[in-house]
This record gives sequence, C-alpha cells and structure tokens, in this order.
Amino acid sequence: MSKAETPDSITARLREGFERIALVLRSDLWMASGKAGLNPTQAQALALLAERAGGLRAKEIAAHLAVSPPTIADTLAALERKGLVARAPDPADARAMRVILTDEGRKVGRALAQSKSQVTTALAMLSPDQQADLLLSQIRIIRSLQLAGAIPEQRICVSCRHFRPNAYPGAAQPHHCAFVNAAIGDRDLRLDCGEHEAADPSIQSANWMVFDTGRPPFRATQDT
Repeated sequence: MSKAETPDSITARLREGFERIALVLRSDLWMASGKAGLNPTQAQALALLAERAGGLRAKEIAAHLAVSPPTIADTLAALERKGLVARAPDPADARAMRVILTDEGRKVGRALAQSKSQVTTALAMLSPDQQADLLLSQIRIIRSLQLAGAIPEQRICVSCRHFRPNAYPGAAQPHHCAFVNAAIGDRDLRLDCGEHEAADPSIQSANWMVFDTGRPPFRATQDT
C-alpha cells in the first residue's frame, strides 16, 4: 500500500466508498440481467452496443468491458443464439466484422437501461450542485484512468473536437458544444456521447487545461 493509501487516508476511504457502491451496482445488474434471461456480461454488452449505432468490433467490446477475448467470444455467441445481436461488415475494413443489435436486442437493451437501480435512486437524492460536483469528479477520474491506459478511450465531452471549455466565463452554462452550437453547463457534460469525435491530442491537452483550471481560453488579439 502506498503512502497515499494508508488505512486512514482520504484516498483509501474514497476507494472503499466506490467499492461499496460497485457492490450495489453489481447486485442491480445481476437482478436486471436475470429478469432478461441474460448473465451480467451479456447485459453489459447489450448496454454498450445500445450506445453505438454503428456497432463495435468484438475486441472493442472486450476492451470496454475489461474481459478476455474468449469470454467476449462466448458472450457474443450466446447473444447471437438468442437473436439479440448480429454481425455486419465493417465499413472501415472489409475484412473485419462489427457486432450490431437486432431489433429485439435494442428492445431488451432499452428495458435493461430503464430497470430500477438503487444507486440511481440514491443519486437522485443529491442536490443539483452535489450531482454536478460528483459528475465533474467522475470526469477527472475517468480521464486519469484513460491516460494511464486502465480503460479505453471514452466518449467524454472534454476530449471531443466539438467541445469549447469555459467559452463563457462566469455564465451558468460556461462551455460550448460546436456540434449543437449551444452553450452547455457542467450538468450537461456527457460521459458517453454518440456525437463524440476525438480531438487531436494537443487540442485535448489544451482544452483540459482550460476546463480544469476554469480559466477562459487564450485568444490572440489583433494589432490595431
């Protein structure tokens, strides 16, 4: 255990908190997937594909779910037998195949997404400011894990080429989304946006500095 994670350290206690929340999430997932006649990994795969209109390659699903290739192969085979997913040629590579949801798969995926969760109920009890603060903390943690290679690239606003952080300093909605051409607030930030297009690494880094410090982006002034 590192010095930063001694039993009494705040980081250790925060990790314990996440572990306890994860236990409830896992229990909720087991219950919802069981009702749908699936195991948790199958349910997670459906939920992931429901957010990917064009589908994903099997290796991409395995990476997002942090499971081995044999596990994802068995999972997708079972979902295919149930008529919930199908294979389609990858437009980007004729030699590759993508996994997509069938109509029934989308129906089951929606039902899973709408299933009751004890964690969702607990989150709803937080004040709007507390919810926004928690979302910002999640974004920071997810970005750190992504940079460390612990999780695949996530479709979060702060890494998107359409995102303009702190474009309106001091406003209730300080950021700007160029995709919808509208101002957005911290509560509007997405952890998985279907319109996400990754910005160049240098732009991501610059945008993060602006977002994390809350300072307006530098704009060069023209000589008069």
